[in-house]
Amino acid sequence: MTPRELLIAGSKELGIALSIGQVKSFFVYLAELKKWNRKINLTAITEERDTVIKHLLDSLSYIKAFTPASGIRLLDMGSGAGFPAIPLKIAAPDISITMVESVKKKASFLRHIVRTLPLEAVEVLDIRMEEMPDSYHSSFDIVTARAFAEMPEALGHGVVFLKPGGLVILSRGPEETISDQKLDRAGVKVEQRLEFTLPHSDYKRAIWVFKKTR
Repeated sequence: MTPRELLIAGSKELGIALSIGQVKSFFVYLAELKKWNRKINLTAITEERDTVIKHLLDSLSYIKAFTPASGIRLLDMGSGAGFPAIPLKIAAPDISITMVESVKKKASFLRHIVRTLPLEAVEVLDIRMEEMPDSYHSSFDIVTARAFAEMPEALGHGVVFLKPGGLVILSRGPEETISDQKLDRAGVKVEQRLEFTLPHSDYKRAIWVFKKTR
């Protein structure tokens, strides 16, 4: 199976039907990622099949946790090379996305991808989460993160930017847990936890969905 066939088939298994144009955008993205990765450290995963599974399909698996629709605002914390935000935007072009990446060179790559594809209703901020202006508080429907080391840290940073009833969606290893005390402290509850294996792999993941409670 070629990488393109793998992306198409894997996306279908996740419930996503990609158009020819969307598939093309994904591989333009991967080509630019490979090119920029020679100059700056964007990803340690370089084999194309692994990149499709562990970056693209893993990012698209977030759609298991919400229904994309026009008007949804998504904040991605610590975007790095753009996962999951850019794959989600390619697959669901009607949502608006803000990516926060404090490393200037990585933020430059994200802006380059936004211009190259091109993607509309996408914002890149090259600041730390602690430096986010108050105007962003309570303004997002969804917050995502892949790069944060601990779930409590991701929840603590993200919940302040959610609208009432908004969701923090995290893709983690299936072995991770979080205590009720830490959930209460963050002001969230577990809405759902979905365990699955990424398509065409033995890569086990869990999608955690946390709902803002106050």
